[in-house]
Amino acid sequence: MNKAIDIVGLKKEYKDFTMDVTATVPKGFATALIGANGAGKTTLIDSLCGVNAVSAGTAVFFEKDSIDNSERLERIGYCSSGNFFPLNWKLKTIAECMAIGFDGFDRERFDTLCGEWGLGSSKDKKQKSLMKMSDGNRVRAALAAVFARDTDLLVLDEPASTLDPLARDRLCDMFRSYLSEEDGERSILFSTHNIADMESATDYAIFMADGKVIEQGFVEDLKSKYVLVHTDAGDSEKAKPLVLTYTSNDTGLEGLALSENTAVLEAVGAVLERPTLQQLSVGVLRKAENHEG
Repeated sequence: MNKAIDIVGLKKEYKDFTMDVTATVPKGFATALIGANGAGKTTLIDSLCGVNAVSAGTAVFFEKDSIDNSERLERIGYCSSGNFFPLNWKLKTIAECMAIGFDGFDRERFDTLCGEWGLGSSKDKKQKSLMKMSDGNRVRAALAAVFARDTDLLVLDEPASTLDPLARDRLCDMFRSYLSEEDGERSILFSTHNIADMESATDYAIFMADGKVIEQGFVEDLKSKYVLVHTDAGDSEKAKPLVLTYTSNDTGLEGLALSENTAVLEAVGAVLERPTLQQLSVGVLRKAENHEG
């Protein structure tokens, strides 16, 4: 597998939290970094993009042992989860500064994307500052700026968190267009704590809990590795020893199990189905939470 990022023992330590990550971001695909709030997703993204200094480990980009800062800045499009640009900036300021900062910034492309997002144009005479925009529109402006650049890798922290469902669907389309434009040479890493609206744009998943990677793989492989289990109340006790994590009530049980136990689960009366990525995420993260407890 060709790698956009090869992360080995990357460590960032705080007083009450330590991130220690080994993971692979495959080249040519959209990788979702999935975890609950506080799992370490932002710490990892900021560490990869040079915002945080790390105490140990390596992150190799584009299968190159070394990459200087100027090349990193040109080839990687980074967008934080907070206010990416100063709040007093307008679209015009964003466009002018991005053009100065990055050789591959296309202002016409930026204006086209801003128009598609309903933000107007950087050439409009009257423009709102970011301060007067909604949280969702601030994110739209930042995404338009990043997607208007000629990059090989996008690293986006919670890009869909403040977007409405229609905008999230549009973002999925943008992901697919970005990946297809260079015939497998481009890659995306984005973080999320709610994957439901982004599943259609996710090829690979990295699950994090308490600063560590607890599972990773291509989505279709993970969906084959696990199975969603349903039982009625009478069969719940028989199924529980084979289920990794579950919820139950008077009517029965629903949980996640390894597919290798399919035959035994069916023998005790369980009904099995292929999990969605959202269901898989809940099961994997709940398992990690229960283990910590």
